[in-house]
Amino acid sequence: MSESEPFIRYAGLYKSFGGREVLRGVDLVVAHGETVVVLGGSGSGKSVLLRHTIGLVQPDRGAVWVDGTDITNLAEDELIEPRKKVGMLFQAGALFDSMTVEGNIAYALREHTDWDEPRVLERVREVLGLVELESAVADRMPADLSGGMRKRVSLARAIALAPRGILYDEPTTGLDPITATTINKLIRSLQQRLGVTSIVVTHDLHSAFTVGDRIAFLLDGRIVFDGAVDDARSTREPVLRAFLQGGGYG
Repeated sequence: MSESEPFIRYAGLYKSFGGREVLRGVDLVVAHGETVVVLGGSGSGKSVLLRHTIGLVQPDRGAVWVDGTDITNLAEDELIEPRKKVGMLFQAGALFDSMTVEGNIAYALREHTDWDEPRVLERVREVLGLVELESAVADRMPADLSGGMRKRVSLARAIALAPRGILYDEPTTGLDPITATTINKLIRSLQQRLGVTSIVVTHDLHSAFTVGDRIAFLLDGRIVFDGAVDDARSTREPVLRAFLQGGGYG
């Protein structure tokens, strides 16, 4: 796919659950190497939008494109290759509690590559280093880790297959300010060092303005603002202004 084309594109996305329309015609493009932050209130559809990107949810109408492939109606086996291109950091981490850190990170490598075990373990050490964790952490169980360390292990797992894109669902939720700052720095560092394309869903305004190149504001199932971070700060869009002045909301 040409680098001039967006890496991720949502076109006219509609999605309802139980008769409630969550997405109502979302149009959004994310360029290669860009970090777009999606802001919005609780229930605005931010996480639902992310889940469409890796085929965990299919739209009622509209289309999702990832790296030039329309993934909208792909079957589960057809989604394997597109999903390798996009890693996701889930809000709760979603680590396998019965596996060590090494097992969690190596899982996708063992499932989706033909690498021998030494190469798998080398990659585990490599991605732990990228998220600023010592290799000794590999032998620990998720239950023995702090919240911030669990987030970083989850992020290491998300990048193990060297995806070209990363999705972050509320990456700083539940973290103290110092740990949240560490996660924000990691998001920026991975963008710069790996050249990844990122979408960050958050209601944490400090995080949004720290990591974002662009801000998209989701309101009533539609994108009502899409622009540079500085433009978001000075926006005249009334609900976004109120959101920013109020410090965001869940």
